[in-house]
Amino acid sequence: MRSSATLERVIDEQDFPIRHGVFVAVAGPSGAGKDSVMDYARQRLGPQDSDVTFVRRVITREMDGAGEVHDCLTRASFDEAESRGAFAVSWEANGLKYGLPASVDEIVREGHVAVANVSRAVIPLLRERYGNVIAVIVTASREVLAERLSSRGRETREEVLARLERAHAKELAVDDATIIDNSGTLEEAGEKFQDILRRAAAWSAVSDSV
Repeated sequence: MRSSATLERVIDEQDFPIRHGVFVAVAGPSGAGKDSVMDYARQRLGPQDSDVTFVRRVITREMDGAGEVHDCLTRASFDEAESRGAFAVSWEANGLKYGLPASVDEIVREGHVAVANVSRAVIPLLRERYGNVIAVIVTASREVLAERLSSRGRETREEVLARLERAHAKELAVDDATIIDNSGTLEEAGEKFQDILRRAAAWSAVSDSV
């Protein structure tokens, strides 16, 4: 994972960390169901949860109907956008580039909650950029992960198992993270995540008033 040089430059030029609101960083292995858990909560939040914004990522990959809904850019277009400061945070993983739009800064600065799917390795940078960060790791048993990844049809089961083994060997520990096991029902994991979002909104309200 390579973090954006743009982020390092911007940190030197502005007042960081950005406070008042809360950034909820959702990470975890492929196949854990991060997007499903996030969608479950998003569909059930009511008008009283209007301070919660789910951030749409920019990725150098076309949508194939099997993953998250995201904005697509070619690598050249992504690099150009990155160079002009279009992203609050950007990183590279598994041969792809990912970015969160610069508008995330305003969401947090104005006292709201921003929620995004990120790489675990970028969470320390997020903590440098934002004063209040809640790290959430969505995971599942290796058997469940292998079954879900194989069903996508992008890799053979042998390739999936090899990738999971490599990922396990390189797994990064995230300090103070909340772990959600999504091996069981989506409802169970989704309800836990929804509770986290409501806690984040309450934290944001308190932070904004001090």
